[in-house]
Amino acid sequence: MRFVDEFRSPALAALLSARLQRLAGQPLTVMEFCGTHTMAIARYGLRTVLPPRFRLISGPGCPVCVTPPGYIDAAADLSRNKAVIVATFGDMLRIPGTEGSLLQARSAGRDIRIVYSPLDAVRLAQDNPCKHIVFLGVGFEATAPVIGLTILEAARLGLNNYSVFSALKLVTPVLHLLTAGRKLQGLLCPGHIAVVTGLAPFRLAAEQANLPAVVAGFELLDILQAFIILDRLAEQGRPELINQYPRVVRAEGNAAARAVLRRVFYPEASWWRGLGRIAQAGLAIRKEYCRYDAGKIFGLPAITDTETAGCYCSDILTGRKTPPECVLFKTKCTPEQPQGACMVSGEGACSAYYRYG
Repeated sequence: MRFVDEFRSPALAALLSARLQRLAGQPLTVMEFCGTHTMAIARYGLRTVLPPRFRLISGPGCPVCVTPPGYIDAAADLSRNKAVIVATFGDMLRIPGTEGSLLQARSAGRDIRIVYSPLDAVRLAQDNPCKHIVFLGVGFEATAPVIGLTILEAARLGLNNYSVFSALKLVTPVLHLLTAGRKLQGLLCPGHIAVVTGLAPFRLAAEQANLPAVVAGFELLDILQAFIILDRLAEQGRPELINQYPRVVRAEGNAAARAVLRRVFYPEASWWRGLGRIAQAGLAIRKEYCRYDAGKIFGLPAITDTETAGCYCSDILTGRKTPPECVLFKTKCTPEQPQGACMVSGEGACSAYYRYG
């Protein structure tokens, strides 16, 4: 498959790994912001092949993981309404709130359904005209345009039984917060988000943090190439951004996707699990589309952040600790009985460490 198989070549991976081992640079601490990178690094066993001077820190780049438990509580309460069907991505079901998960709510007989695309929720509204469909809008810049399109499609169809409960987040305002005062030598930036935003926000983050940064893809060779580039930039003292993913990411990003975001949403302060309330780091639905805003329709409470007793999710999401440093990891907190979102999500750091070590 073009652009995929070439970046999974074991022979080329061995060459790049050997090249990394030969590089005699300074100690390098790199934060991979994105949960997709975290899982790929674990799946490919890259921590075992990197030189000892490399230290990788996982950031909060998993939208499910940074969704506060209060949002889960509000969604579970909403599902008590017999006139409502809650539609959600599957990985949201097992995220613990303060009073249980959506999976537990569904087991209690509430109508909570898994969809595989946001547009499936619109079809659900068409097929169930006597029910109100609430889609749980969780995601970053890569997902938000499609969720925005569901609102535009519902408006086009004249649906009055569809809405979105938005917990959408913006990555780029958070980058500076994460890097301020941290002893980092590099940033590994998410390619799929740069597809929408373009390179400018990540270039600004690199300049503000005075760090080298690479926008990278998610295949084995993508990540190895990114580490080689970061090592070279750090050694040369060049705090700049390089696009390792030009086969997918354009400098200008996707103007059409950003136009949908501007049309349907506006930036507002948002609670991020582990990081608190961050200005301009969330997306709210504009008043022109308030008839599709579940928060306003059902008077849902303002979302705040809480934490499970003993759970280190906050420290793991901000890179202050690694999953094995959590006292609950692999004891009370497992994929079968997760105590925090980082163990549930397919992009969570705890899940990655549990599955791949």
